[in-house]
Amino acid sequence: MEQATPTVPAAIDKPARQAARTKTLNQGYWKRYGVFYLMMAPALIVLIVNNYIPMAGALIAFKQMTYASPSFMQNFMDSPWIGWGNFKYLFASSDAWVITRNTMAYNAVFIVLNTVIGVAMAIGLNVMRSRLQSKLHQTILFLPYFMSWIILSYLVYAFLNPDIGILNKFVLPLFGAEPVDWYSDSKWWPLILPLVNTWKGIGYYAVIFLAAIVGIDNEYYEAAHMDGATKWRQIWTITVPLIRPVIVTMTLLQIGRIFYADFGLFFQVTRNAGALYDKTLVIDTYVYQGFLVSGDIGMSSAAGLYQAVIGFILVLTANLVVRRVSKDDALF
Repeated sequence: MEQATPTVPAAIDKPARQAARTKTLNQGYWKRYGVFYLMMAPALIVLIVNNYIPMAGALIAFKQMTYASPSFMQNFMDSPWIGWGNFKYLFASSDAWVITRNTMAYNAVFIVLNTVIGVAMAIGLNVMRSRLQSKLHQTILFLPYFMSWIILSYLVYAFLNPDIGILNKFVLPLFGAEPVDWYSDSKWWPLILPLVNTWKGIGYYAVIFLAAIVGIDNEYYEAAHMDGATKWRQIWTITVPLIRPVIVTMTLLQIGRIFYADFGLFFQVTRNAGALYDKTLVIDTYVYQGFLVSGDIGMSSAAGLYQAVIGFILVLTANLVVRRVSKDDALF
């Protein structure tokens, strides 16, 4: 007589089937996408080692560092915790206001200039009839971007040298103006620094905006031309609106670094002249000066942590504002 096969209740079999299905899906997922994770691994390791592990150094901002031992880790372990002491000392001085004002004001000007002039340059390059001329101008615009700040600082010094500089020797005499001691008179540097920064970086922004403009379908311009729209009308109604996502993205990325100043620009180009500190001292150079001159690594770390936290808050706030206005243009 044939023995009946025992049946498993559906309620008991369901978890087992779900577990088997999940295991099969996981195996298929890693088989399909595992190679991409493997390709991503080197960059991920570099990111963790260079960006995330050093974040543990933020604890130094809450310590009074001592240097009794030749080992840094031993000094870190032996140094007493002082809580917010380094931050209190930082904000009790006038330096906190000066470096915050200079860093944010300069970067705000840089953002406006990079965006407005970058878009204008991109539009100009796009309307050039000769492809050779367009490529030549792109190369000329991009060349300063690849130069180091050390090289550019000497080029700037060739113009601003008080004795034999081009401005004092040739340009100012043409207008009957007196020579200027550029590295002792700080009132000129809020104009000089944005000019130099724009000269160096505008090629980068122009090429990015140009890539976005090139991707616009030419049929939009043909239809606008048939309707009698002028070139300026086409720019304002077609070009700028269609590249708005790129403009917003580039602006948000710059806002994310509004509390980070380019060290080469503010240290090398100004030649670290003490007479200019009221107009050129920013957070990055202040951290460097604090560690190099006074050796106070705790206060330098406090300034750096203050810089990172405020920058993080600013980029979140800017992205939130963009989401309120246009959700599709936000980064996240």
